[in-house]
Amino acid sequence: MELIEMGSLIESAIVSCMEGLTEKNMGKAKQTMLFEQEVDEKEKAIERRCLKLLLQQQPVATDLRMISTALKMITDMERIGDQASDIAEITIRLIDVPYIKKLIDIPKMATGTIHMVKGSIDAFIRRDLDMAYDVIAYDDVVDDLFNTVKNDLIHMIHEDVNNGEQAIDLLMVAKYFERIGDHAVNIAEWVVFSITGEHKNERIM
Repeated sequence: MELIEMGSLIESAIVSCMEGLTEKNMGKAKQTMLFEQEVDEKEKAIERRCLKLLLQQQPVATDLRMISTALKMITDMERIGDQASDIAEITIRLIDVPYIKKLIDIPKMATGTIHMVKGSIDAFIRRDLDMAYDVIAYDDVVDDLFNTVKNDLIHMIHEDVNNGEQAIDLLMVAKYFERIGDHAVNIAEWVVFSITGEHKNERIM
């Protein structure tokens, strides 16, 4: 199933960009960008297939919800690939510069988003409402980590303005991971819709 393959690609992209960042590994940063290109290609292939099904089979009820969900999911999945690539670009910029602080909470954010992305896609495959709701709830963990990173970096800038440029780069990395978590929530919410016909507690179909 192409959607599962796309999910695997974005998981790999997140892992690769995280390892590139923490290990200062140029190869892994560049690999992330290759994953992002594959994600884009997979999105187009799935979109074509879904539109073909809509035009040729005119699905109703449950089948229509599944196709609509897949179209919504791949949009968020593609954006996750973009954000992993954005993180890789920052990594490349920082590759030869010592970090102003040990990276502790940002890798935790990355691990959390991998958990959320995997959980949201597994929830779709298994049609598991509880798993989807767990992903939505876990976003609080990633958000709390982002706030910790943000506060730490602001404190470092106050201590020494020379930390400012890299602090902003690291804050952007954390923000991209936070957005990846938000996209995983979006996917989970569309999984709920595919099962119940409700999106954010509003009946759609």
